[in-house]
Amino acid sequence: MPRRDDIHKILIIGSGPIVIGQACEFDYSGSQACRSLMEDGYEVVLINSNPATIMTDPLMADEVYLKPLTTDSIKEIVEKESPDAVLPTMGGQTGLNLTRDLQQENFWEENGIEIIGVNIDAVEITEDRQAFRDLMDEIDIPQCHSRIADSLLEAKEITEELGGLPIVIRPSFTMGGDGGGIVWSEDEFERKVLRGLELSPVHQVLIEESIFGWKEYELELLRDPNDTVVIVCTVENIDPMGVHTGDSVTVAPSQTLTDKQFQMLRDAAIKMMNSIGEFAGGCNVQFAVEPGSDRFVAIEINPRVSRSSALASKATGYPIAKIATKLAVGYDLHELPNPITGVSSACFEPSIDYVIVKAPRFNFDKFPGVDEELTTQMKAVGEVMSIGRNFPEALNKAWQSLEIGRAGLGADGYEEIDRKTVRERLMKPYWDRLLNIRHAFKLGASVEEIADITKVDPWFLQQIRYMVSLENRTEGQSLDSISKDDLYELKQAGFSDTQIAWMLSQSNGPVSEYDVRERRKELGLKPVFKVVDTCAAEFPAETPYFYSSYEGENESEVSDRKKVLILGSGPNRIGQGIEFDYTCVHAVAAVQEMGYEAIMVNCNPETVSTDFDIADKLYFEPVYWERVLDIIEYEQPEGVILQVGGQTALKLGKRFVEEGIKIFGTPFEKINFAEDRGAFSDFLERLDIPFPDYGTARTVEGALDVAREIGYPVLIRPSYVLGGQGMRIAIKEEELRGYTESILKTHPENDFLIDRFLEDAVEVDVDAVYDGDQLHIAGIMQHIEPAGVHSGDSTAVIPTYSLSDTALDKIKEYHEKIASNMGIIGFLNVQYAVKGDQVYVLEANPRSTRTIPFLAKATQRPEARIAVKVMLGAKLKDFPEEDLKSKLTKWAIKEPVFPFNKFPEVKKELGPEMKSTGETIYFAEDFNDEHFKKPYEFKNLYLSK
Repeated sequence: MPRRDDIHKILIIGSGPIVIGQACEFDYSGSQACRSLMEDGYEVVLINSNPATIMTDPLMADEVYLKPLTTDSIKEIVEKESPDAVLPTMGGQTGLNLTRDLQQENFWEENGIEIIGVNIDAVEITEDRQAFRDLMDEIDIPQCHSRIADSLLEAKEITEELGGLPIVIRPSFTMGGDGGGIVWSEDEFERKVLRGLELSPVHQVLIEESIFGWKEYELELLRDPNDTVVIVCTVENIDPMGVHTGDSVTVAPSQTLTDKQFQMLRDAAIKMMNSIGEFAGGCNVQFAVEPGSDRFVAIEINPRVSRSSALASKATGYPIAKIATKLAVGYDLHELPNPITGVSSACFEPSIDYVIVKAPRFNFDKFPGVDEELTTQMKAVGEVMSIGRNFPEALNKAWQSLEIGRAGLGADGYEEIDRKTVRERLMKPYWDRLLNIRHAFKLGASVEEIADITKVDPWFLQQIRYMVSLENRTEGQSLDSISKDDLYELKQAGFSDTQIAWMLSQSNGPVSEYDVRERRKELGLKPVFKVVDTCAAEFPAETPYFYSSYEGENESEVSDRKKVLILGSGPNRIGQGIEFDYTCVHAVAAVQEMGYEAIMVNCNPETVSTDFDIADKLYFEPVYWERVLDIIEYEQPEGVILQVGGQTALKLGKRFVEEGIKIFGTPFEKINFAEDRGAFSDFLERLDIPFPDYGTARTVEGALDVAREIGYPVLIRPSYVLGGQGMRIAIKEEELRGYTESILKTHPENDFLIDRFLEDAVEVDVDAVYDGDQLHIAGIMQHIEPAGVHSGDSTAVIPTYSLSDTALDKIKEYHEKIASNMGIIGFLNVQYAVKGDQVYVLEANPRSTRTIPFLAKATQRPEARIAVKVMLGAKLKDFPEEDLKSKLTKWAIKEPVFPFNKFPEVKKELGPEMKSTGETIYFAEDFNDEHFKKPYEFKNLYLSK
């Protein structure tokens, strides 16, 4: 049937701040839902407390409420807006839990509000471990043997009944596997069970037989009001059961399921979805399959869009959240066109003729002492997705995307292979398992040995062994002797020019990445760009969504329009998150409004900027030099925008300069100059702008000499890092020695700065836009925590509340001086430390920052769009006065969110290295608000206006 006309205004509940286990995949889904409903003429009201996401942009809904995600906030909004319906399925566990809490109060019914897109009773069944078991028994779906425990004593009894350890703990009603895990030994049993009981809101845990080592699969489904079901995607985990699916490397479509097994899982998934109540929308089902047999068990079902829905959408080109939203308001699948082809129906299940690899991104380096072993509790902070014509190509591209300094899966000279380390790292699941499998093959291990240790399916091991065989064959050759066919085979397997150069250097002297590139171009080996079309080329695709490969014809047509290439920020990680996705989306809009064709390059499946209908053209590729240069040589843009892609894009800047490719906005030499701590300090000295005493060093002894001269405590910080990586405060010589030795291991090529640390100073963050003549200050944020806590981890307030007019005048004066003398065009962020009326400059960042979206939401100004237009030649004087005027009347507070609950063994301490995963925004009326008072109670300071 067509869309419902009996509802007009719909409330969407967002997912709140980015946390491990519930990240920007839900902002992607929520943004799609908002756009889908507005497209159909519904009035959309949104509640979400996350300022960093494009979802909370004024463009996304008729009314956006940046309020805490609480039942009180929802009641307040309902009283004001009187919505007809609520769509809770786009807000992860947060949205569902809030909806369920209000349902239990009978709130929705009393206010005449219909819950659409989900059946809350179905959610209760799927979240309540025992109810879910009972239902699966009723419909004859096989499961692991398990029972619910309400106490430690009961857990012990159940464990004995199941045959003893190992067992799996799954707390009821938690997110991202929180509190769950495998118990291997008696000494950890009590601790893990009690933690699970405490974290479960209903204080229950499921004690389950261990199926560690079984193969794990996820199916993404959609169901319409007529009970028509489509399977959008089947995702296979390379890691066997025992590793949370969010932490596993995954592949789509599934590679090792037999047709018989696939049909069994498909039938079971449809049966499960049809059993959990009447609703139309998305659903995710997880199964485990015993290796060597057809026995399978159902793990869980989520009757909402899930973390995997964003991945499945980008993998297939089928926009799950968008279609799920249409189904929630009454459409049937056969009435909806496939948005990619425009001609086939949404009833058609996607068919893909390529391989997708998703690789998770971890930030263990931020948490010294963390247990890196992967378990059923999720630890990844982000992910990348890569597309190839075969598994090796997609796997190498995934490792090029991860932003960990690798040119692919090994074969890049990054480390020496140590037999003992490889064996230790294979004994348990770690983030670098596939790399160590590659190392094991280099050391002569067999497929059978590795399969026995890791339980990874032999098919994947054979693929990696094939990659190693290509390496071994290449290492004996030279650049002149390698044949076109051999080089072609390497490129088809996804090996980068850097990897090939390293292999060729093993026996015949140094070969550079540039040499390999020139050689393959001489041989006519260039990538082609294939289209993502959902239908294996059965119908022509209308959407410009591409990936590179070395096979077949080129499917990307180059227009004759002037183009701008925008580089995205790669995978989410601490220090560089969803804020850059927000800026990228606005950059695309700004580029289009300035009359250019906008081309986006990024590899993050969780984001809105990688949606196929945001930019004029999307290349879903690693933000990696070789891949980016291939696109530039093919598309021939006027230039590139680096300032919105965080450190990922900026670190490629030098390469663009060397190739003579135009960089819009601030010249790269100036961006580079700001990263050179020593040169920048000399620049400040010439401008008579104060900064803390400092010195630069490249050795341990050099650092100690500087510290002796300027006095302790000192702040040590490497150049060219993001999120304060490697920054430490040392109060004595032995600490400085240890920190310096550590930095030299991770950043041996970098100078580092030793600053005199300003104790008891107030830190201030200022974002601005400069057009060469005029400065527009986006916001001056005062940190509540003292200087020394990373700006991303600080509670920040706009406008400032305790700085003197003298200090504020100096900040504005210094900002303008820096902007005009550095040749800034576009963004400029400067961090200051203030003691009384004295203002010191700590650092400058001539790019978009994490705080730009927060300021845009606080002031209701499109700061990112303003800056990108300025980078493309616009002048601030030509902007409407309204665009540059702040609408903030009281105070806005940025509050960080930390992942310490995921790493209970790590000390909860804050310092100059960033540790928060996300943030919320809160609007305060006065200084009696708890959001002001709590941070001050913590540091025992009095707050006055």
